[in-house]
Amino acid sequence: MEGVDYHAEERKKAEFDVESMKVVWAGSQHALEVSDRISKLVADDPAFRKDDRTMLSRKELFKNTLRKAVYAWKRIVELRLSEEEASRLRFYVDEPAFTDLHWGMFIPAIKGQGTDEQQQKWLPLAYKMQIIGCYAQTELGHGSNVQGLETTATFDARTDEFVIHSPTLTSSKWWPGGLGKVSTHAVVYARLITDGKDHGVHGFIVQLRSLEDHMPLPGITVGDIGMKFGNGAYNTMDNGLLRFDHVRIPRNQMLMRVSQVTREGKYKQSDVPRQLVYGTMVYVRQTIVVDASSALSKAVCIATRYSAVRRQFGSQNGGPETQVIDYKTQQSRLFPLLASAYAFRFVVLTTSATAVSDWGFVVLFMILLVSRACFKLFSYVAFVSMSLNLDGIEECRKLCGGHGYLCSSGLPELFAVYVPACTYEGDNTVLLLQVARFLMKTVSQLGTGKQPVGTVAYMGRIEHLMQCRCNVKKSEDWLNYNQVMEAFEARAARMSVSCARNLSKYANPEEGFAELSADLVEAAVAHCQLIVVSKFIDKLQQDVAGEGVKRQLEVLCGIYYLYLIHKHQGDFLATSYLNPKQAALANDQLRALYSQVRPNAIALVDAFNYTDHFLGSILGRYDGNVYPKLYEAAWKDPLNETVLPDGYHEYIRPLLKQQLHSARL
Repeated sequence: MEGVDYHAEERKKAEFDVESMKVVWAGSQHALEVSDRISKLVADDPAFRKDDRTMLSRKELFKNTLRKAVYAWKRIVELRLSEEEASRLRFYVDEPAFTDLHWGMFIPAIKGQGTDEQQQKWLPLAYKMQIIGCYAQTELGHGSNVQGLETTATFDARTDEFVIHSPTLTSSKWWPGGLGKVSTHAVVYARLITDGKDHGVHGFIVQLRSLEDHMPLPGITVGDIGMKFGNGAYNTMDNGLLRFDHVRIPRNQMLMRVSQVTREGKYKQSDVPRQLVYGTMVYVRQTIVVDASSALSKAVCIATRYSAVRRQFGSQNGGPETQVIDYKTQQSRLFPLLASAYAFRFVVLTTSATAVSDWGFVVLFMILLVSRACFKLFSYVAFVSMSLNLDGIEECRKLCGGHGYLCSSGLPELFAVYVPACTYEGDNTVLLLQVARFLMKTVSQLGTGKQPVGTVAYMGRIEHLMQCRCNVKKSEDWLNYNQVMEAFEARAARMSVSCARNLSKYANPEEGFAELSADLVEAAVAHCQLIVVSKFIDKLQQDVAGEGVKRQLEVLCGIYYLYLIHKHQGDFLATSYLNPKQAALANDQLRALYSQVRPNAIALVDAFNYTDHFLGSILGRYDGNVYPKLYEAAWKDPLNETVLPDGYHEYIRPLLKQQLHSARL
């Protein structure tokens, strides 16, 4: 029935103020007000409709995305939206488009690596969308290994130009979003060569298409790489391929904030720290964490609401069947994901506030001046969020039973949209090995007087962490945050030290690193999980409005870290920090917390403050009116436009009318 809230009774069970939790989730009252206003603006505008997205052909889908992106820009200009509001509008439109790369990578790359003069020339054009840019780094043959890129930029001192060239098939740029059909310009990463000397990979601003007729410029071959995984999903994006045939650009189109080439062809570096080149990657990895948190929370919202609607078995004397969410097996799979959504959200909020809020370049660069810690932090969290995000979305689909497989559930497309997050800033394993290499360096410096700082500060207490033992005697002891932090720190420290000891047995460190890579990955995972647990606990030490809100966050935090202990108890046992009885007590406490979160589950996902438009899911509707809407949606499928299917007269009718004189079945 329209207008009926099928979740009303569930919402009455909440033991906290949902509006207060919305503020906590958003990060501030201001952020909540902006998100609330912009999300409703998008949801109420029929131009942003997306319920038919999975039924469109690729060409129809892409054209529709162009329409939405341009309309969104028109609304941004008409409403005079701030940069923050414009960013939220693009977020709530919820459709991958060329604008993501323009605003998210092209502009940040120029801001971070361009000189003042270059910024003055290119940024006004980009801000007004008079040029459209992308970020052309990945090649057909090289993704994670940026230093292996093959595209060349050779300086010609006679003409004061760089010659951009793709010397091999594998040097073709491959995957950049917005490149295939839309971008007029790109920040292209190529090997800088002067006087026959290779100076490594640098960035260059290259025009790709005419600003008059949009045709590719001479020497440039560009197009779309083809259909990708899933219906709708990332097929709204024109991921492209690009080849250069001795394309000439002026010398001043090399991004020269960090390194320069003089008119005479001399290569030199400025006083600006080289860590600056990490700026765009830090920003992108922060964006990955934000997107992962959003994707997981959307999936959890859908699965939680539908689990409260769906009833199966357990009917007593003809009464209603049991809500699926009341089954312990459902809770043990769903509630850790709910807790993870909150954990990653708080990581996003804390890191955004301290590092790259509104792309605060000055703050970011000051951090980078000190160390690469900011970059590493986002690498750690990006890995944890991407991996659990993808697995979590799929788990949510399975938690919704057969109906989760329908495109109208929103889950298949959500999964397909975020699949590339596991690889588009480097394969997860490669990221983890980067983390592991940093951990091994940290361990090697212990005892030298150099104190570990930042995310590895705990290594400064290595002697204690190598010897301490768990003091848990009853299940409630696992609610002691000091005990929990010691457990995760001891596990991470012992796994890193064990790897370092084994690595020292090899005469060739690189050979040892390759041989021990699986163990190193596990040590890196332990470190990454420690960071997220610490961020969640840190959040609870801050002022949180209302005892009810704080209590629910404490429950979710407990579920998050106890589930990790349960899932990885082999690590905790193998490092001899805890014994089997203490591991069992952790599991007992985990089950108790599931019971505490149960009456609050619907209210906890309501606090995400997602509109039905943004969720894009019939199963996750706010009002819980699932089954009538599923029935309606079925009849909207193009296959149901006619009673007889196309091909009936050509194939089915002759088959049914065939005359068989004899048949053996």
